Amino acid sequence: MIRAGMLKLGCGVPGELLSAGRGHRGPRVPCGNGHEAVFVSYRGKVIDTVLGPVTLNRAWYHCAECGHGLAPRDAEPGVAGTSMSPGLTAMNDKAAAAGPFAGAASMLDDLAGVRLTVKRVERAAEASGAAHAGQVRERSALIAGRKLVPMPPRPALDMLYGVIDGTGVPMTSRETAGRDGKGEDGRARTREVKLAVFFTQHTLDKDGHPLRDRASSSYIASFETAGLFADLVKAEAIRRGADHVRQLTFIGDGAAWIWNLVTDKFPGATQVVDLYHAREHLHSLARSLEFMLGDRYGEWLAARLEDLGYGYIDGIEAAVREYSLEGVKKTETDRELGYFLNNAPRMRYHWFRQYGLFAGSGVVEAGCRTIVGQRLKQAGMHWTTGGADAIIALRCRQASSQWESICNTPHTQTRPA
Repeated sequence: MIRAGMLKLGCGVPGELLSAGRGHRGPRVPCGNGHEAVFVSYRGKVIDTVLGPVTLNRAWYHCAECGHGLAPRDAEPGVAGTSMSPGLTAMNDKAAAAGPFAGAASMLDDLAGVRLTVKRVERAAEASGAAHAGQVRERSALIAGRKLVPMPPRPALDMLYGVIDGTGVPMTSRETAGRDGKGEDGRARTREVKLAVFFTQHTLDKDGHPLRDRASSSYIASFETAGLFADLVKAEAIRRGADHVRQLTFIGDGAAWIWNLVTDKFPGATQVVDLYHAREHLHSLARSLEFMLGDRYGEWLAARLEDLGYGYIDGIEAAVREYSLEGVKKTETDRELGYFLNNAPRMRYHWFRQYGLFAGSGVVEAGCRTIVGQRLKQAGMHWTTGGADAIIALRCRQASSQWESICNTPHTQTRPA
C-alpha cells in the first residue's frame, strides 16, 4: 500500500514537469509532408511510465491536406508514436527479452508495480527490437560504404576473433511454407538464424592457453542470406577494430558458407575449424571403418586424434587409404574424409597452439544456446521471422559488452568530412 501510494504521488511530478512547456509552435507548423498543419487545441495524452500513467498536455495541430494530426511536443520526451516512456520501454525490453511475454508482464507488475497487457508487452518489445536491428543494419551499410568511420580502439588491440555459426528457430507454418526441411515429410519447421560474436584476447593462462578478454564480446544475428549477413559481419569487424589489429582470426564449424564469407570479406584473416567439431568428424570417420578395424579400433582412433592435434591431415588420409572400400561404406568414408581434406589449412592446431590462438568455437555455441535457444526454443513456441528477429536483436544487445551501450547510442560516432 505504501509503494502504491508513493508511485501515485510520484506520477504527479513528471506530469507537471512535462506539461510546463505545452509545445505551442505558433498557429501553423510543417506537417512533414510539404503542407502546413493548423493549431486546433491543447489535448492530453496518457503515457505509461516507470511510476505509472502520466498525462501530457500539449498543443495539437491538424493538417487538412493529409487528414492527420500531430503534436510536436511528443518528440521531446521521446513518446512520438508511442504511449510508453523511454524508461518503461527499456524495462519492458529487458523483461520481454528474458522470457515469455506473459511472464514479462507479470514481472513488471510484481517488481515495478506497472501493469501492461501481454499483447502490449509483446508489441512494444518487438517494436524496440526491430528499431535496434534497423539501426544496426543502417550503421553497417554506412560503415561498409566508408561513410561512417569508427574510431580506432584505444588501447590498440592485439588479437580480435570472429566466431560464426547458425541455429534453427521454430517458425509458424506460414513462415516455412514452400521450404524444404529435414523432417520425415520433407517440410521445414525452422528457419536458420546466423550468429556472430567478436571478442578480443591479450593474455594466456599459466598453462599457455589463450584467455578471452573479460567483457569484450559483442553479438550480431540475422535471418538474412549468407551474402547479406556477410555485410553485417564485415561492418562489425571494422567497428571492433579489424583494420588495426595485429592478428585477426575467424573460427567456424566447417560449414562452407562460413568460409566463403570469411574468404570474401577477410582474405588476410586466419581461419580455424573448431577443434571439437573436427574431433566429432574424426569419430564418425572411425565408425565408418569400425567393421574393418575390429580390435584395433581404439588404438587407430587414438593415433588419428594425435594426428589431428598436430594438424597432420595427410597422416589421417594415409591411414584411411590403407583400406579398400566399395559401395555405401566408400561413399560414407569419402564424405567424412573430405571434411578434413577440404579444411586441412584450417586444422593446423599445433601451429595455432604455438602462437597462442583459440581453436574452439565454444563462445558462439554458447551464444546459440543462451541468446537464441533459451528464449526462442521453449516448448510450444512458434515465431514469425519479424518477431524472432526483433527479440534476438534485443538479446544480442543485452549480451554484448557494457561499452556497447555507448557505441550503439545514435550520434556518438563521427561521420567523415
